[in-house]
Parts: sequence; C-alpha cells; structure tokens
Amino acid sequence: MKEILSVDNMRKSDEHTIKTFVSSKELMYSAALGIYNSIPFDSFSSPKALIVCGTGNNAGDGYALASIMAKNGHRVSLLLIEDRFSEDGKYYFDKCLEQGVKYSFYDGILPKADIIVDCIFGTGFYGEPKEIYKEVINKINTSCAFVVSADINSGLNGDSGLGVCSVKSDLTVSIGSYKSGHFLGMAKDKIGSLVNCNIGIEPQDKPYYLFEKEDAKKLLLKRENYSHKGTYGYITLIGGSYEYSGAIKLANMSASAMRTGTGVVRLATPKSIGFSVMPYLVEPTLYPLSEENDAIKFVSEEIDGALKGVKAVGIGMGLGQNGENDKIIRYILDNYSLPVLLDADAINTVSRLDSSLLKSTKCKLVLTPHLKEFERLSGVPLKEIENNPVVYAREYARENGVVLLLKGSSTIITDGENVIISNTGSAGMATAGSGDVLSGIITSLLGQYPSKVLEMACLGAYINGYAGELAEKENGAISMIASDTAKNVSSAIKSLID
Repeated sequence: MKEILSVDNMRKSDEHTIKTFVSSKELMYSAALGIYNSIPFDSFSSPKALIVCGTGNNAGDGYALASIMAKNGHRVSLLLIEDRFSEDGKYYFDKCLEQGVKYSFYDGILPKADIIVDCIFGTGFYGEPKEIYKEVINKINTSCAFVVSADINSGLNGDSGLGVCSVKSDLTVSIGSYKSGHFLGMAKDKIGSLVNCNIGIEPQDKPYYLFEKEDAKKLLLKRENYSHKGTYGYITLIGGSYEYSGAIKLANMSASAMRTGTGVVRLATPKSIGFSVMPYLVEPTLYPLSEENDAIKFVSEEIDGALKGVKAVGIGMGLGQNGENDKIIRYILDNYSLPVLLDADAINTVSRLDSSLLKSTKCKLVLTPHLKEFERLSGVPLKEIENNPVVYAREYARENGVVLLLKGSSTIITDGENVIISNTGSAGMATAGSGDVLSGIITSLLGQYPSKVLEMACLGAYINGYAGELAEKENGAISMIASDTAKNVSSAIKSLID
C-alpha cells in the first residue's frame, strides 16, 4: 500500500524535513526535478512549454522547473498571474532571469504552447479562486496543450478533492506523497494520469494508505483441493421487501459460491417475494421469513434459524423502512458475536437507535453508508462531510468501534485508527443497486475470513470497483447497470489470482 497524507500531515512533514535534513530551496529543486523527469517530452517534437505560476511555493516549483528546462535546452517561458513571490520562489525566478527565460504577466491571453505546466495553487488551497484565476484556469482547460499539474490540480482541495473551478490535467505529479484529494471528490474527473515523486519527506503523523492490486492479491489465498463448502463459510443475507426485491437478488449474485467464493449463501427474505427471488437461486438456499405489510416481521426463532451455523451476515439490502427492523437488528447485535455488515435500510435504522447498541455488541460491525446515509448516521451536515470525509469517517468509526466504509468516487475504509482508500470504480457505477453488489461481496469475504474484518472491507471495495471498471468497458458508463458489475466479479477475482 502506498502512503497518502492529509494536507496538515504534509505541511508538518515538509517543515520537519527542512529543519532536519535539507534547506527549503533544495527541497523545492527536488520537487521541480521530479516534475521534470515525469513530463513525457519524448512524445513531442521540440515542444514549447509554458509554466503558469501563482504566488506561493507551488509557483516556486514552477520557477525551479523552468530553470531546469532551460538548462536542458528546452523551449520554456513563464506566465505570471500576480507580481508576488515566496522567498524561495523569488530565488528561482531570479535564476530564470539569469538564464534568459522569458516571462510575461497575464493580460487576458494565454500564450500558445505544446505543454502547459499548472503551478498556480498548491494542496493547501480551499474555497473559490478569484476571478482572474478562474479565467486562467478555464483558458488552460480549453487549450489544446498537454497539461501537467504540479502536486495537485489548481483549484482542487488537497484533502477533499473538491473545487469550484479547477484545472483538468493530462498528468498530475504528486510531490512527496499522494494526498487524499488526489482520489476523493472530483479528482477522477480532473486528473488524467497520476504519478508520485518521492523526494525524501518522512510523514510526521500516521499516514493513510492506498489499497492496490498487490494488496488484494495477498489477501486472496489459493484454494486447496482438500476442502469442502464448509471450509469457505456459510453466510446469510437478510433483506428484501415487496418494493425492493431486486436489492437482495443483486447482493446474492455477487456473494454466491461461484462469484466471491463463500461456501454457502442463505438468502433470508419475506415469504411474499420468495417466488420472485427463486429464479435467481441456483447455488444459494432460500430461508423464508414471516412478514407484515410486505416486509420482514421479527420472529426471534426465525432469525436464529436464518443465522444458524453462519460465519457472517449481511443485512439491509432492500429491507425497506419497517417498524420491525429495529427489533431484528437489536436482536442480532445483542445475541451474536460474528461479523455483521449493515447496509442501506439497516443503516437508516441504526441512525435512529442509541449508538450504545453499536458500542456494546460483540459483533464485528461493518457499516457501508453513502454520504447521505452517513449524514443521518453521524448527525454531521452533508456539506461538512464532503469537505473533510476522512476525518468524520475515522472519528465515527473510532467512537463506535466499527469498520466504516464510506462510499463515493473512491472508497474510504477505516476502523478509527487506520484509514485506507480504494480507488477502483467507474462513473457507470452511479446507478441503483451498486451498493447491494458491494454488500454481497464483502459479506461473502467476511464469511471466508471472519477474523480479518478491516482487510475484507478493503478487499471487497477493491473487487467491487474493479468489477465495475470491467463492466463499464463492456457496456459504457451510461448504459451499464449494477447487475453488470455483479456479472464481472468473477473476472475481477480471476485477474487477481492468475
């Protein structure tokens, strides 16, 4: 897993490195050299480069980069938006002047170039750019140049990945370590390729981590011939209602023994939707539950029967808003000590219950809310969550003793101490049922590896997103549906174990 730093952690780490190891000017030069070595100059024939600079140290990286380019014989010029410099930035700007690098101030025209390097704002930027900066950013985005952003795309927040007006790059070169803003929020829509340049900055606080393909491969153990279905766990999925029968079918599709690998799937649904679910059952078994008003009715003996012998349970997919839900969830959390995934209507139910229920249970809980569900769950306004999702997710997980998986363009997984981001997924997954597929995958994995709750939440998020990427390639972002993701789960897993 690669390290990801918050903006504050990066700032502290930067300061520590400068105080202890190298001067700020040397560090700026290393950053510029990293950017220089990442630009694909060979793809162009004698390219003309334009470096667009703001006023801070990000602009300083641009001046140092221009100096390196000039030294190596590249055609390069500078465009300044304001006549203001940081101390180190001024040092490298003066070097550019000594080397004869041409510069101009923005006057409403963006000079033509083959390569434009965005050195306007750094990772600490937040809010809305001033009008002159918006104008420059929009001109960069409508140019025909190859756009490189230094550290992060100007206008994006380094923690949230959100921005009112931001540069859209072909290449972004992260400096030191990745930032969470490289993956969250709008990042996937704004960043073409992303590379990181390690310049020797050691994190001062515990970093977050990026979950990658190699991490997934290590968690999927090879199957032995001397094994049977019980070796790989029995799981129960509880959900479905007359109105939402499709949700539990999707969860089942992705959790079946031929997909994510669990030994046996038991589907516990209201009796009335049994016939609509049966056509989708080949390997799994059906466990009909009593119902009231077209939804599951709480009967303790039936819940015990549904959970008998299982290694993990997933509940909430298509459960509906039913007064019996709180009884079902309370009963499971009060009487069992196994991994339990709470999704959708189970999360909405928990948000109305006393949080002491989560803290006192012996179950190992995984909660999988999207942003609106997390707003209800945490009581924190949606806008605040969007602006700092990692902080609120980690705080909630720590306070309640759960693994929280916060869904979004990238997925945040945390147990309150560790923070892991999975960056797989596609735009086509913004469709009904995608969360049900994810819940089926994770519950299946929990049934196979019940002692590795955080790891299985990460692996499930990765597999789900990867399957979604494969589905989008086949069907396109507009036309794909959640069942396309479920159908590609086996292909995603196969690529991890081959």
